[in-house]
Amino acid sequence: MKRLLIAAATALMMQSALAADPDTEFRQQVNAFVDSWHDDAANTRPGYWDKFTPDAVFIGTDKSEVWSYKEFKAWAKRFWDRKKAWNFTAQKRNVYFSPDKRYVWFDEQLNTQMGTCQASGVLRNTGKGFLVEHYQLSLAVPNPLMDNFTKAIQAYEAKAQP
Repeated sequence: MKRLLIAAATALMMQSALAADPDTEFRQQVNAFVDSWHDDAANTRPGYWDKFTPDAVFIGTDKSEVWSYKEFKAWAKRFWDRKKAWNFTAQKRNVYFSPDKRYVWFDEQLNTQMGTCQASGVLRNTGKGFLVEHYQLSLAVPNPLMDNFTKAIQAYEAKAQP
């Protein structure tokens, strides 16, 4: 009897949690999509590229890295050819979406080979799944390091000028 009461209480608590946020399942689908997209890159699976819209934009960490889907794919070809690309795993992610759930936007903090990065993205819900419309990756620079970091960038850019 005690087990039955525990099972019933657990079921009620889970139902209550879902009722409190009816979008929990949708958020889980978004998280699963983004996690699998990152995993596709880590394993250089061709499916990574199938998760973009044809007119997607990818913005990397360097100010020159504002790419169309085709430009980004061409730039990344060398990584796919050697079967080793980037490995991003989410530390945390916030998911937001339009009332009709057709558009999703998110921000995330990531573990990467560059340390902690931050990113944001926009997904389109096709009804059959999600596609990446826009993604921007940024280095997360701790505020106490910002002055030295800014000076290093200024010195680098001054040398690059003719």
